[in-house]
Amino acid sequence: MAAPLLKSLAESLGSPEPAVRLILSLVIGYPFALVYRWFLFYQPATVLHLFHTLSGLALAVFNFENWLKNKRLCKDQTIKTETRLQNQLRPEPSGFQADGTAVGPQVYHSAVCVLVQFLMLRLMGRTVTTVLSSFVFQMVYLLAGYYYTATEEYDIKWTMPHCVLTLKLIGLSLDYYDGGKEARSQQKSAALTSVPSLLEVFGFSYFYGGFLVGPQFTLQSYKKLVARELTDTPGKPPNSALPAMRRFALGFLFLVIYAMFSPYFPDSYFLTDEFEAQPFWYRCVFMLLWAKFNLYKYVTCWLIAEGVCILSGLGYNGAVEGKHRWDACANMKVWLFETTPRFQGTIDSFNINTNEWAARNVFKRCRFLGNKAMSHILTLLFLTVWHGLHSGYVICFSMEFLIIMVEKQFVALVNDSPTLTKLANSSLYPLLYVVQQFIHWLFMAYSLVPFCLLTYDKWLRVHMSVYFLGHVFFLVAFLSVPYLRKALVPKKERGQAKQD
Repeated sequence: MAAPLLKSLAESLGSPEPAVRLILSLVIGYPFALVYRWFLFYQPATVLHLFHTLSGLALAVFNFENWLKNKRLCKDQTIKTETRLQNQLRPEPSGFQADGTAVGPQVYHSAVCVLVQFLMLRLMGRTVTTVLSSFVFQMVYLLAGYYYTATEEYDIKWTMPHCVLTLKLIGLSLDYYDGGKEARSQQKSAALTSVPSLLEVFGFSYFYGGFLVGPQFTLQSYKKLVARELTDTPGKPPNSALPAMRRFALGFLFLVIYAMFSPYFPDSYFLTDEFEAQPFWYRCVFMLLWAKFNLYKYVTCWLIAEGVCILSGLGYNGAVEGKHRWDACANMKVWLFETTPRFQGTIDSFNINTNEWAARNVFKRCRFLGNKAMSHILTLLFLTVWHGLHSGYVICFSMEFLIIMVEKQFVALVNDSPTLTKLANSSLYPLLYVVQQFIHWLFMAYSLVPFCLLTYDKWLRVHMSVYFLGHVFFLVAFLSVPYLRKALVPKKERGQAKQD
C-alpha cells in the first residue's frame, strides 16, 4: 500500500523515490522522539535501548527493503549478456552478488558489523589490537560494500548510513581504549571505563536521530541520554520542542530552496555539448550556482536530523551564563556557512560532527608524527577512502588540502603586511568581500565537481572545460607567496614570521 503512494508522491514532486523515503525517514524521527518523551522517558535503560534499536531498524527497512528490486529493474540490459562463467570467475564475499547488489534484506549488514564490534570489545579487551582490528574490519566491510554496489552515480542505498555507522563503531573502539589510560583532554569526555552491553551498542548504533545521515556522537553522550541527564530540567523531559522546531523549519526552508532551484542546475548539463559551447564566464557562474544549491540537500538533511536529536535531548549541551544550549549535535553553522568568505570558514560550518570526529580520532592521534601537515594529509586521506572508491573523492580532498594551505599563507601575509592590513580595513572592504566570496564559491564549486560526478571521465571533462582553473589559480598563488611576502612585508615582520 505504501509503495504506490510513495511512488506517486515522488513522481508529483519530480524527485527519486529513494530521496523521498530518506526525507520522510528523517521527519519520522520527530514522532519517535515524542514517543520517547511522552511514554518512555522514565522507562528502564533496557526498554530505551530496545526502542532505539527497533526504531532505527524500522527506518532502515523502510529505506532499503526495495533497493535490491529497484536496482535489478534498472540494470542495463547489456549486463544480461554477461556469461555465467564470467560471474563464476569473479570473487564474491558473503552477502553480495556479482551484479552489484546485496543478497537478502539490506539491513543485516549493519547488524553484522555492530555484533562483530561488540565481540571485539568483549573478547579482545582494551588493547591496540582491538583498535586496529576494529578499524580494519569496519573499513574493509564498508569498502567492499562500496565496490559491490558501485554505479557511476550517487545512489541512496545501504552504504549511505553504513558509512556513518563505520565512524561510530571505530570511534567506539577508540573510546573504549582511551578509558584504560590517561586520555588527553579532548578524548577524556568520550572515554569508556567499562565494556558496554550488546543492547547498549545496538541502541547507540541505531538511534533514530543519527542512524541515516548522522550526526556523529559518542556512546558516552548516548548513555547520558538514556540516564535522563541531557535535560535542562533535571528529572523531566527537556524543554527542547521550540529549539527543535526552529532547526526543522530552517531545514524545511533549505529543502524548498533546493527543490525550487536545483532543477535549473542539473549535474547532467556539465556533460553536454551545449555547456561546453557556452562562454567561459557562463560556465564558471553555472558551476558556482550549481554548487551552492547542490549543497543545500546536505544542509536540509543535517538540520532536520539535528532537530530530532534536540527534541529527544541528545542535542543538549549544557548552559553558558544561564542560557541553555542545544547545539551538541549541530552539523551546520548556517550563518557562518552562508556568510564566510573563507574556505576554512566553510569547513568549520559544514558537516561539523564528522570533521570533529576526524580531528579527535585521526588528526590528533597522528601527533607522534610531529608534523601537522602530515597529520592533515593522513586525515584527508582517511576521509577520501571513507567516502568511497571513486577518483573524484581523491581530487576533491587534494584540492581541499591545497586550498587551505594557500589560504593560511595569504591570511598570514595580510596580517603581516601593513599595506594589506590597511586595505582590508578600509572602506573598500565591502567590494573586497564580494570579490572574495565569488572566488570562494567558484573554487568550492570547482572542488565539488569531482566529489559529485565521481568518475574521472566526467569530472575531467568539466575541469577541462574551465581550463583547470582551480589547479592553475592555487598553484600560481602558492608559488607567488614568497615573492609577495618579500615585496609587501617589512624585514622585521618577515624575520618574526620565519621564527614562528
